[in-house]
Order: sequence, then structure tokens, then C-alpha cells
Amino acid sequence: MLSVIASVLALYIVLRLVWPLRLPLPVRLVLAVLVFAMALHHRIVAQFAGTMASPEIPKMAIAVLATGFTSLLLGALFLLLLDAALLLARLLRSARATAALRARWLRPTAGITALALGIFGVSQGMAVPKPRSIDVEIAGLPPAFDGYRMLQLTDIHASRLLTGDWVLKVVAESNALKPDLVVITGDLIDGTVTARADDFRPLGGLQAPDGVIAITGNHEYYAQYTQWMQAFRGLGMQVLENTHTEVRRGDAALTIAGVTDPVAARYDLPQPDLAAALQGADPQAPVILLDHRPREAQANAARGVKLQLSGHTHGGHIVGMDQLVKRANGGYVSGRYQVGNMTLYVSNGAGLWPGFAARIGVPSEITLITLKAAPTARE
Repeated sequence: MLSVIASVLALYIVLRLVWPLRLPLPVRLVLAVLVFAMALHHRIVAQFAGTMASPEIPKMAIAVLATGFTSLLLGALFLLLLDAALLLARLLRSARATAALRARWLRPTAGITALALGIFGVSQGMAVPKPRSIDVEIAGLPPAFDGYRMLQLTDIHASRLLTGDWVLKVVAESNALKPDLVVITGDLIDGTVTARADDFRPLGGLQAPDGVIAITGNHEYYAQYTQWMQAFRGLGMQVLENTHTEVRRGDAALTIAGVTDPVAARYDLPQPDLAAALQGADPQAPVILLDHRPREAQANAARGVKLQLSGHTHGGHIVGMDQLVKRANGGYVSGRYQVGNMTLYVSNGAGLWPGFAARIGVPSEITLITLKAAPTARE
């Protein structure tokens, strides 16, 4: 589906931008081929090096392709807006507006603007995320956990684009916040264990008194799921697959539960099961759920979860695109939501899939969450 949509957009750009240019025919043909190559680069690269989920080509090549793909999407959008405005001007019989919208410089300028934004967007997508701090009130939070600091990492996507050096910087930023617990809500990597050997290893340097707890995202399933579970546990992470663990302070406890990702169904692996994850949990302990995707928030709230931490959406990547992304994720895309008696927090994520590595107006993040007892719990 991605290839079909991209091909249609590429054809539109060629017809409305490339072909009308006052350039020799061979030059226009080369430009047209480049536009289609950008549209189909995921499949082209996957034929020769890696997969669509994990292109195994040099970092700079991925960055260039990501820039071209982002520019293609933005260029098509700009051209659509211009053509919609031109159609409206014609319907309103406005000769002045029609002439202005048919100016020869307008569409090339839109293309150059799209390219500039593509370069900026990919540079932001590759940036080391900055910390973001929030407080979350939880009814019934034991006093021993009032002020408890959880650090959420999600969508790290260690890859040939976001390499071990980048991951090492993310780990350093995280450790500097001195959390009590680190939780990772999926999509740690892209590619096989062998391909990412040097890129995921720095995650073993994450430090917190109560350790590191992780769950799977959809990308863990695309290559060697079982081997990745072993690799993560080999780094000292506690990986929750439809199960839970407890964090204790004396007699007080928090239940940290984690579920798998729905894409597991494609691989005949266990699908998300909150009931199984909570089986045997202390009924008096507040439940904090790690769920890679936010879309089941209402159902999870109905099961008594107090706080759900999710990622997956990357915040929508680009301002405006979040309105599309949230439709596929239960209406949730970025930040804090109140869902019944539960708080949902959807992180923008630390990294990005190499196939769409742009952020414009949606910064990456490392999230420090401080738990607070709700006012009713203090009375």
C-alpha cells in the first residue's frame, strides 16, 4: 500500500512539477526517474540490502533517501494545495488569482521548499532526544512511592541510521536524570541481532536502582523475535511478555505490567493479553501498564490500570500529520490523556524507523515521569 500511494504521488509530481520545467527532455527524464526512485526506494533497497524494516546500507545513504522521500510527500502536498487553490480561483472566475497561481516560479518554489523542509526534518529525526518531565497523579499511590521517578524510553529504533554512538548518547542523557526505574515501551531496534550487535549494546549501560523493564513493539517481530528477547535479557533487562513484576518499598508495591504487540499474530506468537499480564497481581497495588500501542487505552482503563505508557506513533512525525496517525491509534498520538480514571501518556519516542526518519514540529523525547499521590489519597 505504501508503494502504491508513493507511486501515485510521484506521478503527480512528475506531471505537475517536473514535466512543465523548461529543461531539456533528457534532464526531465532523469528527474522523473529520480522522483519514482525516491517513491519506491524502500522496496528497491530491500531487494539488495536488508529489509524494508531495516535497510542495511550506509548511514548517509539512508539519510539522503529519507530526505528525498520526505520531500516527495511534502512536495505532493504543496502541489495539491496550489492546484486546489487554482481550481477554486477558476470556479470563482478570478482572473487575477488564476494568473498568480499559474506563475511559472510558484511550483518550482514549492518543490525547493519541500526539499529544504525534508533536509530539516531528517536532521531533527536524527537528533539526540531531549528530556521532558511530567508529573502524574495516581489515586491510591502508596506514600512510599510519592515522588517516584520513572524514565520512559520508547521507539529507539537502533539501526544503520541511529547507530551505537547515537544510542550511547541517549543512554547518557537518560542516566543523567537519575531515575528510580527505566521502562522501555517497545521498538528498541531494527534488524537482526548480528546486524545490530554494536548498536543495541549501549542499552546495557542504562542505570536505575530498580532496574530496566522492557516490552516488545511491532519492530521486534520483524527479525528474530526470540533471539532479541534473549539479547535484551542478556543486557540485564526484564522483558515482560503478557506478565507483570512488582517494585517494592517496604510493604508498599507498584505493579508494572507489560503486554506484547498485536503484530505477534502474524508470527503465531502470543498476542496482547492484559488479563494474563495481571494474573496473580496484588489487588491493592496500583497498576502501571506498558503497552507499545495506545489504542486499547479505554479497555485497559476499564481493567483498573492507573497509568499506561505507550509509544508507537512517533507523535505523528510532522505537524498536521498527527491528525491522520491518531485515527489509527484510538485517537491518541502524543502527550497526556485522561482516559476514565487512568492517565495515558504517549511519548513521541526517542528515535524513528529509517524508512520515514523525519520530524517537523514534533520533537523526540526522553520522558521522566514523577508519580504523585492524588489529592484524595492524601486526605
